[in-house]
Amino acid sequence: MPMQLDRIEVVTLFVDDIDEAKAFYQKVFAPDVVYQDAVSSVLKFSGTMINLLDATQAPQLVEPSAVSALGSGARVLLTIKVDDVDAVCAELRKLGVTLLNGPIDRPWGRRTAAFADPSGHVWEVAQELR
Repeated sequence: MPMQLDRIEVVTLFVDDIDEAKAFYQKVFAPDVVYQDAVSSVLKFSGTMINLLDATQAPQLVEPSAVSALGSGARVLLTIKVDDVDAVCAELRKLGVTLLNGPIDRPWGRRTAAFADPSGHVWEVAQELR
C-alpha cells in the first residue's frame, strides 16, 4: 500500500509571545480552541488545526534544524479562500489589522491580500476571479 501524505492535520506556528498570539487569533479568526496550556493553543480551522506554540518550545520539534529568529523574513504563506477579499479586508481593518499588500488582482486568476500575525507569519485571503 503506497504512502498517503495528503492529509494535513495540524500546522504549527512558532510564536514569540503566546498570549499576544492567542489574542490576535481569537480576534481575527475566532476559532474553536481544541487545547491550550501556558505554551500553546490548538485552534480548529475547518478541517485543519493551527497550533500556536511558544518558540522556546520549538527546538525539540525541529532539531537539529534551528528555529528562525523573529524578523528574519517570511518563510510561510497560509491562504484562506474567501468569497469577497475587499469585504474581508474592510473587516480586518476594523479589527486593527494592517495589510501587508492588496487587495490586488493576480495574473493567476485570484484577488488577494496579505497580513501578518504578531510573530510575522503571513496570512493571505484570496478569492477566485471569474
